[in-house]
Amino acid sequence: MAATPRVFLGLGECMVELAPTPDGTLQQGFAGDVFNTLWYCARVLEPGWKVRFQTALGTDTLSDELISFAQEAGIDCATVPRLPGAMPGLYMIRLTEGERSFLYWRGQSAARRMMEAADLVATQMMSAEVVYLSGITLAILPPQARTELIALMGQARDAGALVAFDPNVRPALWESADAMRLTLTQAAAAASLILPSHDDEASAFGDASPEDTAARYHDAGTPIVVVKNGAEPVITQSAQGLARYETPPLAGPVIDSTAAGDSFNAGFLSEYLRSGDIGAAVRAGQELAAWVVRGRGALVAPKG
Repeated sequence: MAATPRVFLGLGECMVELAPTPDGTLQQGFAGDVFNTLWYCARVLEPGWKVRFQTALGTDTLSDELISFAQEAGIDCATVPRLPGAMPGLYMIRLTEGERSFLYWRGQSAARRMMEAADLVATQMMSAEVVYLSGITLAILPPQARTELIALMGQARDAGALVAFDPNVRPALWESADAMRLTLTQAAAAASLILPSHDDEASAFGDASPEDTAARYHDAGTPIVVVKNGAEPVITQSAQGLARYETPPLAGPVIDSTAAGDSFNAGFLSEYLRSGDIGAAVRAGQELAAWVVRGRGALVAPKG
């Protein structure tokens, strides 16, 4: 009799992506911060895991294509509600010397309504071994729905799940800077593990150093904090204290930094779930992200 798979559940938004190609045209794909991490996890997690995505989508053909794309990638979308009249959001990547900027069309995104099925979301979270979401997941929701989802994060953690959270600070998505800072701090307190990026945190919270970011989230109640900082060292704060991990130099130029943090998160979480070793997990995240920034678009098949 086959063993019951362990569930890695991601909650968030997947959008239609328009990404530049070398000949100057735009290529359609599908991506979103949580979805990107799930896409990589489906490739690097050890056997025995089921990767599942919880969101909301429309009944349109783009939503159909998105679900087919996810399922072909090994991401289970069986419990995603389909909402008549809604559609996925859309974004366009613009690149300048490997650094990306974005244009968004997400006002009608069905994912904003995912908590209309709050009981379904709760059931999925309570049946998962790992729950993963981001600040974008929270930012696109109405305020009351954010409160409900953060409460579910705490309940899932108390029930034994590893609740991982990337603040992924995007000020333009929030109604105010105060609401953003308060909500992210509340989510951190409900999480088991947090994966912030220092440049985002410095801008939003005024942190002078990655160590300050690590201390602030650890003091807020997150047991494990992993602070990404581009090419600079990764700083971690945990029961073992503060640690610093140098980031190896890249083997080639940065082609496209899209999903660098998302792929780091996938590499880190996959190795941490395998070994429980924070240092080994950081190195796995660095290796995967270093490969991804040398490709184009958010989803770059890992080598090997």
